[in-house]
Amino acid sequence: MDYTTQRLGFKIRKAVRYVRLYGVRRTLVKIKGQYHMKKRYGSLPALPSTPRPGGHIGIIGCGNHAFSNIAVHLHKRHAGAMRGAMDIDVHKAASFYENYGLRYYTDDAQAIVADPAIDLVFIASNHASHAEYAIRCIEAGKRVHIEKPHVVSEDQLGRLASAMRSHPDSKVFLGFNRPHSVLFRKLQTLLSEQRGPLMVNWFVAGHEIPDDHWYFDEREGGRVLGNLCHWTDLSLHMVGMKNAFPCTIVPATPPGSKSDYVVSMMFADRSCASITFSAKGHTFEGVREVLNVHKGDLLANLTDFESLTAEIVARKYRKRLFHRDHGQGLNVLNSVSSTTGEDPAYVVATAKLFLAVRQAIDGGRPVTLTPEQALTP
Repeated sequence: MDYTTQRLGFKIRKAVRYVRLYGVRRTLVKIKGQYHMKKRYGSLPALPSTPRPGGHIGIIGCGNHAFSNIAVHLHKRHAGAMRGAMDIDVHKAASFYENYGLRYYTDDAQAIVADPAIDLVFIASNHASHAEYAIRCIEAGKRVHIEKPHVVSEDQLGRLASAMRSHPDSKVFLGFNRPHSVLFRKLQTLLSEQRGPLMVNWFVAGHEIPDDHWYFDEREGGRVLGNLCHWTDLSLHMVGMKNAFPCTIVPATPPGSKSDYVVSMMFADRSCASITFSAKGHTFEGVREVLNVHKGDLLANLTDFESLTAEIVARKYRKRLFHRDHGQGLNVLNSVSSTTGEDPAYVVATAKLFLAVRQAIDGGRPVTLTPEQALTP
């Protein structure tokens, strides 16, 4: 939904609700992000012949996610660290440059890749280009933060893994932010104290998007790779890499469905995860997520990454945050401060899992992902 075209009363109600959910500052940035996406210049901002010195972070892809999520955290904690912004739509790159005070903007990714002052690149372009840009940055010796999904095909995954092996100093970070959420980390601690397999159920109400949206371009991987990968990744985090494979994926999705999915995953340790993703209309508060999980004596519910309830026999734990925390801030800042990067085996396995889920849904039949397949790019 284009919020900029709605009536004033709707805009006010939306802003008030988001202040409650995310706070004043984040809400203002989200509003600015809506107008950023539509920004058009009569004359593009002038740039000096030589970029001003300073900054070490590059941005490739200046859409709403980069503007409203990545940049806001970088600007808050590392003011002045962003150096160059690139987007194939130069107006978005220019708007990003002006709003966050960068040194330059461009519509040529090579300007970012070749800039010796940039040692970390955040990649938030269209999905099919994530791995392609990442490989170029890795080969140039840069660290990269790749937004989800980091690949859209087995071929891309193989080439990305090869680049990582060939350039081990160029660390890779993934944009799966929810594992960094305060409440999800607390839940993980509680799960680690219990024995045995898990029963996991996710219900997700996502944004309705029009049929001509770029997500549905076959080259971009559709909503399974664009959205569902969040919850396949979270399920893998809960089960754990060593317990996950072989994993059998069973779809129960209407043939030809582009946005509504039901899929179950049965893992090696007998853990089971079911994901229902529904996108049938507008959700006023954004994506809505409910997790129910049972392991040993633990029965837990996580709602919208805002409230967590856990019962362990007679004991009950309740935690409610003042604002929702999807882990975006910590995920972004970790890519700036961490020197270790993601485990290459995890980079491969989480991609293999969401690619197998897409295969199962598209084919309408179960798919089994063996340990050899899951860990071999």
